[in-house]
Amino acid sequence: MHTFLRRAFLAAALCTSLPAFAADIAGVHFDDKASLSGSEISLNGAGLRTRFMLKVYAIGLYLPKRAGSLDAIAATSGPKRIQIVTLRELTAEQFADALIEGLKKNHSDAEFIKLQARSDDFRNALLNLKSATSSTRIRLEWIPGNGTRLSVGNEVRGTDIPGEDFYRALLRIWLGDKPVDAELKNALLGIN
Repeated sequence: MHTFLRRAFLAAALCTSLPAFAADIAGVHFDDKASLSGSEISLNGAGLRTRFMLKVYAIGLYLPKRAGSLDAIAATSGPKRIQIVTLRELTAEQFADALIEGLKKNHSDAEFIKLQARSDDFRNALLNLKSATSSTRIRLEWIPGNGTRLSVGNEVRGTDIPGEDFYRALLRIWLGDKPVDAELKNALLGIN
C-alpha cells in the first residue's frame, strides 16, 4: 500500500507540473514553446474567435509560466505574446475597431482616457496594414524594457508602445470581465 501511495503522489506531482501543450485550432498550429526577447515562453492556451458563426481568427497566449487568471498573468514578469492568425480576410479598420471596442468595454471612461494616446498609436499602426488576408500572423508582444510590439508576419509595425499597463489593457480584451468571448477566455487561460 505504501508503494501505491508513493506512486499516486508521484503521478499527481507530474500531472501538475506538465509543460504547456501544442495546439491545433481550426487548422492553425501553435507550438508549445517559443522564444521572445531571449527568453522561452510557453503556450498557456489557445482558442477560436467566431462572430456570427464565422471563424474570424485563431489565437494563442504565450507566457513565461502558466497562469489561470488575468491577475496571475499581471503578476508574472517577463515577455508575453498574443499570437493571432486570421481565418478570413479582414480590413485593418475592422480589426483595429474590434480591438479598440474591446479595450473600451473592459475599462472605465477614466481608465480609457489614460490609455487613449497609446491606443491611438496602436490603432494607427494597425490601420497601416490596410487589410489582413486569411492566414495573416499578427503578434502582440510585451517586451520588458521596450513596450508592446505589434508584428505582422515577421515585420514590426509602428513603434513599441511604452508601459506594461497598456499590454495588460490589451489582454483584458480577451481575459477581462467583459471578454470578446467567455469560452475563448477559458481556452486562453487553459480552463476547459
